[in-house]
Amino acid sequence: MPSLHVALVGGTGNLGPAILKALLAASLKTTVLTRVGSAHKIPVSAGSETLLKVLEVDYNSHTSLVSALDTVDVVVSTLGFTDLFSIQKKIIDASLDAHVSRFIPSEFGNDSANPLVRQLPLYGDKIKTQEYLEGKVAQNPSFSYTMCYSNSFLDWQLQFGFMVNLKDHTATLYDGGDVPFSATRLSTIGKAVVAVIENLDATRNEHVYFHDAAVTQNQLIEIAKRIDGKEWSTKVVSTADVEKKAYEMLKSSDPAEVGNAALGFIARACWGAGYGGDFSGKTSNKLLGIPEMSSEDLEKLVREIIG
Repeated sequence: MPSLHVALVGGTGNLGPAILKALLAASLKTTVLTRVGSAHKIPVSAGSETLLKVLEVDYNSHTSLVSALDTVDVVVSTLGFTDLFSIQKKIIDASLDAHVSRFIPSEFGNDSANPLVRQLPLYGDKIKTQEYLEGKVAQNPSFSYTMCYSNSFLDWQLQFGFMVNLKDHTATLYDGGDVPFSATRLSTIGKAVVAVIENLDATRNEHVYFHDAAVTQNQLIEIAKRIDGKEWSTKVVSTADVEKKAYEMLKSSDPAEVGNAALGFIARACWGAGYGGDFSGKTSNKLLGIPEMSSEDLEKLVREIIG
């Protein structure tokens, strides 16, 4: 396969660095697009200088974006929720004029193809992006997309106590804590993106699901108890109630409340019955060459985070 040129939009944040590391490890020529004047700096590690270019762009300038994407084959977006559709729409339009062949939008989370998830307001911009991409692909046969879903960020969320709090030995058990949900390490998401790029035909205009493991909150707590023997303080909540409360929080003028509403919608999408948070039986792990974690691997990860 000829060497491909990848543009990564959003090389910082939680996920961007993991995807960048995987792209460079696969020897893929990568251009990271950053906003003009951005305070975030992309570290260039020794040995990657020949593969990596960091380019400041004006997202409000079509000319600037088209110029940045000239010679690019694949665009990967890891942008956050803020103004997501507005910015991705501009990048998609520029991608078409720059003759980019594949666009991988900022998904990498809950199953926003699921009809119930699509009703939650948090995912509105992701849905708009999907629909816009589908329309553009229908009009331009040489253009294509891949939607990538990983559900929960396994290592990142465990470190910050969202699934269960390993440091404080506390947990909010959603719908009882025995709901299986898919979870994926950031490094695995990076490997999955590389595998999609290496399998462009098989992933053309597809929704691709992958995970490291399907696990429950109570299973994670049992693993932690085996490791340090400490007792846990837990409370059970209904994801239906969490969703209802999230809608109330959205009305608040307090940005912190609005942020907590987002977490509520994510919890509903992850653990709510029928919301598709367990990818078991429909993953593309085999195609992407991603083995599932063993129970020993999972215990090792929990042990590392407990420290």
